[in-house]
Amino acid sequence: MTTAEHAAPRAVAALGVALVVAGAHIGPAVTWLPGVRGALSPALDGRGDPDRVALTFDDGPDPRSTPYFLRALDELRVRATFFVLGSRLARCPGLGRRIVAEGHELAVHGWHHERPWRPRPLRDARELAATAALVTEISGTRPLWYRPAYGILTGGRWAAARVTGLRPVLWTSWGRDWTASATPESVRTEVMKTLRGGATVLLHDSDALSAAGSWRSGLGALPGVVAECRARGLVVGRLDEHGVPRR
Repeated sequence: MTTAEHAAPRAVAALGVALVVAGAHIGPAVTWLPGVRGALSPALDGRGDPDRVALTFDDGPDPRSTPYFLRALDELRVRATFFVLGSRLARCPGLGRRIVAEGHELAVHGWHHERPWRPRPLRDARELAATAALVTEISGTRPLWYRPAYGILTGGRWAAARVTGLRPVLWTSWGRDWTASATPESVRTEVMKTLRGGATVLLHDSDALSAAGSWRSGLGALPGVVAECRARGLVVGRLDEHGVPRR
C-alpha cells in the first residue's frame, strides 16, 4: 500500500471527527429558528403562564439609554428582566444596582457579545461563570436565566449554562428594534404580530451593538406594547414570575 493509500483512511477519519465536533457545536443553534424551538421546547421559547407576558431587554446596561427605560417602566408600573453583558455591567455596576433596586430582574447575556462560530467550551464556561458571579454580587441573588448573544445556543454555550446553573431562554416575540429603519410604530407592530398569552418579548435597552439611536424606537414602543397587552387582559412582568416550565 502506498503512502497516499495509508493516508486516505486517516484523512477520512479526521474529517469524520471534525464533522461530529462541528455538529455537536453548532447543531443546537438550530433552535434560533422560532418554529423549531417552539415545537421542540416551549421553555426555551420562553412560553409561560397564558395570562402573562414577560418583558425582557438585552445588551445593557448602558448609562446613555437604560435610565430612560427604567423611567418609562416605572411610569407604566411594569417590572422587567434585563439580560446584561458582564463586560458592560463591570463598567457601570451602579446602574446594575439601580435596575435591581427598582424591582427588575438581572439575567445573563454573556460577558461579550460575539458570534460563536468556533467551538470554545472552556472560554464559554469561564465567561458565563464570571457574568453570573458579577450579577450575583450586584443583585444579591443568583441569576436564573441565560440568553446567548444573537440567540445562538451552541453546544458549548448550552453545556456552560448547565454547569453554571442557568436556564437558557430565548423569546417568542421581538420588535426588530435594533435596525436603522425601526420606529416606535414598527417595533410595536412587529411585537404584536406574534404576541400571545404566555409570550416572552425581546427588546433592547442599548444600541451599543446595533444601529445608532435604535434604542429610542424600542423605548417609544413600550407604552403601546404594554397598553395592548393590558387590553387583552395580560399581566406584563419579569421572567421569573412568568411560570416558564422546566425542561
